[in-house]
Amino acid sequence: MGALQSLPGKPEYVDLAEKTGFSFEQIGILHNRFKQLSHNEETLLRDHFNDIPDLACNPIRLQIIEAFFDRRNFRQNGEGTVEEIGFKEFLVVMSHFKPPSLHMTQEQRESIRRDKLRFLFNMHDADNDGTITLEEYRHVVEELLSFSEALEKDTAKSIADAAMLEVASISMGHMEPDEFYEGITFEHFLKLLNGFEIESKMNIRFLNMDTTTLCK
Repeated sequence: MGALQSLPGKPEYVDLAEKTGFSFEQIGILHNRFKQLSHNEETLLRDHFNDIPDLACNPIRLQIIEAFFDRRNFRQNGEGTVEEIGFKEFLVVMSHFKPPSLHMTQEQRESIRRDKLRFLFNMHDADNDGTITLEEYRHVVEELLSFSEALEKDTAKSIADAAMLEVASISMGHMEPDEFYEGITFEHFLKLLNGFEIESKMNIRFLNMDTTTLCK
């Protein structure tokens, strides 16, 4: 518990420990990293993420950064984005990357899996309308492909379009030629990733810490 002695409002962090599953020691580590990123300011801005070298070369860096400023990821049923976040919001967003404990029930593990998948869904649902549209999905795929010098822009667009049509066929089944595919809903997203083990694979290393070690 010593790691939290220097943190202001300690009772508040006791509540956060219960909410996020982080121990006092882990919260202390994350608090130190937050202060490094914010240059000892009380809030963190998007520009502060530009100081992270490992994030600069990540093809979805913009989605990752926006995830920290998306109210949907604060576990408060909020909408829209904010211009800056405090340590509380930073900690809550970081908790989405925390691996599940080995001593969880199956029900708890399923809840964590759904929470992580909702976080990933929010990253791609940029306009917060409840669906990942062709344009949003294409943007993500094109960014992922942009680091391949062998692919031209039109080729990347064609691959993205083909990928979206494949997703549509999986999530919706057979579609008539005149049907319009509005996009992937969260329930479709769950179906697409059924069987994919996300619980321990979703971690974050660009903060110079391995979140696979942030588990009890």
